[in-house]
Amino acid sequence: MSKNTALTEHHIALGAKMVPFAGFNMPVQYSGINDEHETVRNGVGVFDVSHMGEFILKGDNVLDLLQKVSSNDVSKLYDGKVQYAYLPNENGGVVDDFLTYRIDEKTYFLVVNASNIEKDWNWISKYNTYGVEMKNISDQTSLFAVQGPKAAEALQSLTDIELAPMEYYTFAKGTFAGVDNVLVSATGYTGAGGFEIYVANEDAQKVWDAIFEAGAAYGIKPIGLGARDTLRLEMGFCLYGNDIDDNTSPLAAGLGWVTKFTKDFVNSANLKAEKEAGVKQKLVGFEMIDRGIPRHDYEIVDADGNVIGRVTSGTQSPSLKKSIGLGYVDQAFAKEGTEIFIHIRNQKIKAKVAKPPFVK
Repeated sequence: MSKNTALTEHHIALGAKMVPFAGFNMPVQYSGINDEHETVRNGVGVFDVSHMGEFILKGDNVLDLLQKVSSNDVSKLYDGKVQYAYLPNENGGVVDDFLTYRIDEKTYFLVVNASNIEKDWNWISKYNTYGVEMKNISDQTSLFAVQGPKAAEALQSLTDIELAPMEYYTFAKGTFAGVDNVLVSATGYTGAGGFEIYVANEDAQKVWDAIFEAGAAYGIKPIGLGARDTLRLEMGFCLYGNDIDDNTSPLAAGLGWVTKFTKDFVNSANLKAEKEAGVKQKLVGFEMIDRGIPRHDYEIVDADGNVIGRVTSGTQSPSLKKSIGLGYVDQAFAKEGTEIFIHIRNQKIKAKVAKPPFVK
């Protein structure tokens, strides 16, 4: 039985095609993936991503706990700043990737993937020998991602927070659509710019309606998970469960930039040794040269048909009108421009390694 978000019935009324996703009943598309994708790339669209998980961590030793479980250096955060990181597990893989928001010196807000809420909660709790107070507010919290180049203009009339000057990966709290204490962050998963708005479930419908009213002049539309996937893939952003998981090396996945060995964290010694030895495989982007759509777990082969890796994500890119993907390949094939082949229905379909973002 899939869980509903606060606005599930509203999405059904809007004519959304609903699918079970990460244990939730979610809109996959409304007007169609390509149309929704273009709306976000060129204008403004709204994703209801209320299935995501939110934790509040507070206490005198909260930084110590976060430094232990996060791959990134949480001490670099200041009030109003957001950081991307992952939770390393003890055997070289990834528990989840997540965002850390510093509310104040003793209060942090974590945003985790919907499929991993319980797993992440248990993982962080396991290391909480620091007396940190933890609160899981996932079930009370709605999240709207208003994304696209027109997002700031479309939303500005609703809030006293100055949106246009907000830097990427910062946030502010203020009044939004007449609701107090709303968290608005300049983050997103599309590469098209925009904001993510965290509200209590009881205010969700009011805020959603206000966003659509304010954005009407800008051609605002509701956007489903289908376009969320094509948009993030054009940027080369990892999706947990596809490109990274409990068994993938974060270093092979290209997450070295959020792996800070200036401190001790879960499995840091092993990850450091792996970095020094060099990873055997690497997550790369690729573009199809011949026709064919790469899908999760398809084999990647060389010209002679030897398996050199596997596809982790793939789609037809609405912006490029060609197929793109992400996948792990042996280090020898990881260089940009290298010719590789994707095994699609017993045929070798030609592709080449390309460096994301695919859409600049």
